[in-house]
Formats: sequence, C-alpha cells, structure tokens
Amino acid sequence: MKTINLFYKILLCSLTLSIICSCATDVANRYYLDKPLPPSTLENVELLFSKPDREFIVIADFQSRGKTPESMRIEAAKVGADAVIVSEVGGYFFTGVEWAGEGSSGISSPYTRNIGTAIKYK
Repeated sequence: MKTINLFYKILLCSLTLSIICSCATDVANRYYLDKPLPPSTLENVELLFSKPDREFIVIADFQSRGKTPESMRIEAAKVGADAVIVSEVGGYFFTGVEWAGEGSSGISSPYTRNIGTAIKYK
C-alpha cells in the first residue's frame, strides 16, 4: 500500500512540474559572430525602436512571445551589444503552424511577438 501511495505522489509531482515548465514562453536566439564578445554593462546598451543613423553590424537576433523590450536589452548586454533594436509584431496565426513548434488546437489566435536585433556600432 505504501509503495502505491509513493508512486502516486511521485507521479503527481512529475505532472505538476511538467505543467509548470510547459507554461514558459517560446524563445529563439541566433548569434552571428564567430567569436563571442565580452558582455556590455546594461546601462551602456541603448534601447531603440528603429534603425539608428550610425553604421553598425548585427551580432544577434532574439525572438520571443511574452518578453518585454527591457528583457531584450538585458539579452543584448549579455552578448556585448551597444544597442538593441526592438520590434513588436502581432496579428493572428493558425496554431497548427506555430513558428516554434506544432500547435495542437488548430484555431486562429491573436499573438504579440517581440523581435530584438542586437547591434555593435562600427
């Protein structure tokens, strides 16, 4: 009897952890440089919402549902950026064709996705 109760407790804990972990937002990151740059201080990373006038190179892209522009700035600091250009895109999508994996319900849903482009000035 004790073995069965222990089994059900372990099963319940496993299911609970699975549900909690499945609630994370989907994130995609792409780094473009051959060698990593040292991290930047957060205070030195500009938060931009359009392309700057200065020349720059793109060092990384971040995509996420549910992340804020400030969290994109934090990610950009980690990869050594001078600035991050943030775009918010949205609309409706068919959940059977999600960008980060197959959806299961196949219904049309509204979404907001943030895209951050980490840049280094020349």
